[in-house]
Amino acid sequence: MSKLMQKNKLKNSKVREYLSADARNILGKIGVGKLSYSWLACIPLTALIVGIWSLAATAQEAEPLTPEYVQGVLNTIWIVVAAVLVIFMNAGFGMLETGFCRHKNAVNILAKNLIVFAIATIVFWALGFALMFGQGNSFVGFSGFFLLSEDPATYGLDPFPAGLPISVFFLFQVAFAATAATIVSGAVAERIEFVAFLIFSVLIVGISYPITGHWLWGGGWLSEIGFSDFAGSTIVHSVGGWAALVGAFLLGPRIGKYNEDGKPRAIPGHNMSIATLGCLILWIGWFGFNPGSELAADEAVPFIAVTTNLAGAAGGVTATFTSWVKDGKPDLSMIINGILAGLVGITAGCDGVSYTGAVIIGAIAGVIVVFSVGFFDKIKIDDPVGATSVHLVNGIWGTLAVGLFNTESGLFYGGGPGQLVKQIIGIVAIGAFTVITSFIFWKAIEAT
Repeated sequence: MSKLMQKNKLKNSKVREYLSADARNILGKIGVGKLSYSWLACIPLTALIVGIWSLAATAQEAEPLTPEYVQGVLNTIWIVVAAVLVIFMNAGFGMLETGFCRHKNAVNILAKNLIVFAIATIVFWALGFALMFGQGNSFVGFSGFFLLSEDPATYGLDPFPAGLPISVFFLFQVAFAATAATIVSGAVAERIEFVAFLIFSVLIVGISYPITGHWLWGGGWLSEIGFSDFAGSTIVHSVGGWAALVGAFLLGPRIGKYNEDGKPRAIPGHNMSIATLGCLILWIGWFGFNPGSELAADEAVPFIAVTTNLAGAAGGVTATFTSWVKDGKPDLSMIINGILAGLVGITAGCDGVSYTGAVIIGAIAGVIVVFSVGFFDKIKIDDPVGATSVHLVNGIWGTLAVGLFNTESGLFYGGGPGQLVKQIIGIVAIGAFTVITSFIFWKAIEAT
């Protein structure tokens, strides 16, 4: 104890050596000279905080806050938080894919999931954001590249505080763009070269995803006909799923996946604990993905959060019991994919279905994913993590469900078949474009 005191005294003496004689006298008179060096270091920080506080108070006195301004600030803060949650989903995808695959490929998978967000950020900033949200025509935007425009109208936004700042809107949307590319990673895991995946990520984030996204979220032709996809069952998940399906088909199955008679052979993941953690991270991230798509901090946010949670829970429950009945025992991988399938399924309609509708949508998604995984195995589409079944198949289901369960326009609520027809048109159009472009991208990469 005495050694510690001597050490502190030595530090204090060194600090005081830097003070002038007059300063030491003044500090000594007010008792500051007896403080430790760490407390002395806090004095300028405290002065800085007080100064900033005073300036803020002065600014508020000069320009009174309005309810609109306060709401704009709250909207901005909430979307930043939601964007961070969606960005953190990359960690969930990384854990999920790593756990589902073999140990020897773990480092490669983690590297892909980490770098894909970095690449998506740069490419979407330079090209994708303008193609998706820039002023253009019904098919593509062509203004505002590199975020050079300071006019919110360039990207379809209202000026602050009525609308979000451009920077915040970009941050939220780039997280979605990265998700579309990350989905592909799981389906082609253990077979694709690192460089090839990076090139494909550039192409999907820079060209394919933003063009189809413009058709709806950029005010394009699907928006004009009334197609509805609130948070991206099709715009994000099915686009990633279609690209993943084409990639898995062209790459072929992993060595040892099928026996000589053609029957699929299970290749168990090396760490289901990590995969389970990844699922939980994704589940949490979805509370930024879906409620954040409201693009405002209003009363709809908690409603969307509840429908999202109910669907994910229902998907997990039905997948558990479906696989139990089908295979004779519970399957953790199916529980995980059932939860994710329910979350993907509700993403399109989370703002416009009832709580009961959300449970039904999620429950059906949980059943679908179990049989979908088996179906793709039988037709020799080797998808190590079930990304195609989760994101493509249930992205389609969730988009169709809007035409059935939407409380205003859904078929089951007296809205007639019109909305369902619009949903089918959107699914087919986006699917066809994504399949064609993905096939071209993969073949071009293969040829290089």
